[in-house]
Amino acid sequence: MQKEFAKNVVDVLRDDQTIIGLAGAGSWLTDEIDKWSDLDLVVVTRENLNADKSKMLAYAERFGSLLSAFTGEHVGEKRLLICLYDDPLLHVDIKFVTLNEFHDRIENPVILLDRDNQLKSVIDNTNPEFPRPDFQWIEDRFWTWIHYGLLKIGRGEYFEALDFMGFLRMVVFGPLLHIKNNNLPRGVRKVETSLDPLDFESLQGTLCANNKESLLQSVENAINLYSNLRTNLFKDNISPNKAESAVISYFQNLKDNL
Repeated sequence: MQKEFAKNVVDVLRDDQTIIGLAGAGSWLTDEIDKWSDLDLVVVTRENLNADKSKMLAYAERFGSLLSAFTGEHVGEKRLLICLYDDPLLHVDIKFVTLNEFHDRIENPVILLDRDNQLKSVIDNTNPEFPRPDFQWIEDRFWTWIHYGLLKIGRGEYFEALDFMGFLRMVVFGPLLHIKNNNLPRGVRKVETSLDPLDFESLQGTLCANNKESLLQSVENAINLYSNLRTNLFKDNISPNKAESAVISYFQNLKDNL
């Protein structure tokens, strides 16, 4: 149903001279679209539409039976319109960019509509760049993050601690494990199927129940996982954080007094 929806969007935009092109992204690129997939579209326009939500909405309403739409500031992307359509019920992410903005991309999308081969020319002459985690940035923060999580556990704020562990999986462990497995570092996206079984088991060790003992065990597993990933991935030019030994001692004392 995703490709049928996209075909309809092509038909809607084909004679619109404001539109330079349309491309499909996300799971379309790896031919992994299934009934659970959303649809990622990139609409390339002559004028800058993403500065005006009403203009983006006007296009989205032409594409199908639009139930709801909002812009993507919560994911750091105001050019993105997140839409829910009916008949069939389908989640569609539509990014509105100019041709110049199309140069700056994280992947090469599938071209669905291309006026005068302008999208193809950009793809042929520029390279996509997927953002990769900065190992030093992670090392500079990791041990302070662990101490913060331990404070929440010690105080009994277990829900905050649970969210903290989820943050570590999204920002640290998921991306680093993906890199170790030669995948793009997309957070915890598809870790169930794209990681080596032993790596996935290590990540599962950071899951926990809503109690102090389980949370402390997950923190210990997180520390061990990070240490292993650091040994495997980090180079000698990464400066170690001097907070590490103090935080590990703090953790051990908290665990001993459980």
